[in-house]
Amino acid sequence: MTINLIPLAVGSVKTGAPSFIKNGPKGTRILVDVSEGHWEGERLRATQKGIAAGDWAHMDEQGIVSVDVRMLLETHDGALIYVNYQGRVDASKQGNAPIWIAPTFETGDSRYTWLNKIQAVGKGHKDLESGKLIYELFELA
Repeated sequence: MTINLIPLAVGSVKTGAPSFIKNGPKGTRILVDVSEGHWEGERLRATQKGIAAGDWAHMDEQGIVSVDVRMLLETHDGALIYVNYQGRVDASKQGNAPIWIAPTFETGDSRYTWLNKIQAVGKGHKDLESGKLIYELFELA
């Protein structure tokens, strides 16, 4: 059995300045507001709705950051989709380490309920010119 990657979208996320809570039970908690999000693909085109979006990440003693992002998207045709993704990045590496994520979706809009049934994966990096996080997202099939 093989895994197929079906292109879903390219996402860009603009974040604010992080706040750090050091020496907690999981290491350092890193809280980051997500101020802007855009997802562009053949099957999914959406923009972040509202300001209630962020990353509740934590970093362990080895520099591994576990991301935990939640946001609300509004599609180009008016559907609302809740997105939650967890992932990992090795912040101990020099340079622009890849960010690996696994998004899931929730919607009641019949045009997009197919998203409720899929598992997505993605690879991201920080674009040094814009400062945004850029993700390539795929549906696993």
